[in-house]
Amino acid sequence: MALSISAVVLLAIVVFMLCRKSGLKAGHAAVCVLLGFYLASSSLGPTIHQVTKSATDVISGIKF
Repeated sequence: MALSISAVVLLAIVVFMLCRKSGLKAGHAAVCVLLGFYLASSSLGPTIHQVTKSATDVISGIKF
C-alpha cells in the first residue's frame, strides 16, 4: 500500500510541475485524472495494475 501512495504523490507532483512549467492547463489535468479513474474501474484496471507492479518490481530489483 505504501508504494501506491508514493506513486500517487509522485504523479501528483509531476502533474503539478507540468501545470506550472510546461503549460499544461488545469482542464487537461482534470481530464487526465478522470481518465485514470475510468481506466481503473474498467476491465483494463487489473492489467494496468499488474504491469505497474511488475515494472516497480524490476526497478526495485536493480542493484547500483
